[in-house]
Amino acid sequence: MSGEIVIALSLAASVASALIGGVLFAFSTFVMRALALRPAPEGIGAMQAINVTVMSPLVMGIYMGTVPLGIVATLAAWAAGWSGGAVLLMALAAATYTVGVVGVTGAGNVPLNNRLARLQPAEPESAGFWRHYCRRWTRLNHIRSVSGPAAGALFALAPLAA
Repeated sequence: MSGEIVIALSLAASVASALIGGVLFAFSTFVMRALALRPAPEGIGAMQAINVTVMSPLVMGIYMGTVPLGIVATLAAWAAGWSGGAVLLMALAAATYTVGVVGVTGAGNVPLNNRLARLQPAEPESAGFWRHYCRRWTRLNHIRSVSGPAAGALFALAPLAA
């Protein structure tokens, strides 16, 4: 495997990780705050709509595709004979994205989203869950919004260590 291909894979994984991290950062810094300021039925309805529309092929392709891309980039760096430090940075980047973004999403945010999807926004008991949802979902999202750019930085630094 040529070094140029490995660099291209690393760059693609870096950009994808940072891009997803940026979307998540927006939710942590202002989207969830804005939704929480609205009356519960409005906030719930808006988040339910967001959770449906985010499942687009483009977003999900980048979001989920970054995992195999990171693994392929790591294996390509190893196959190209990159130094142990460079391969370690790539592996750490792939693990950071996989665990910190996708793992946290699957273990924390998705179960909350699934419960939110079953709510009727106008029912009075939905407001109580909405308050819990906003706090818990956002805390988990902070982890994701840091993990994406962290993985992106590691993917970008790896070629410098080769």
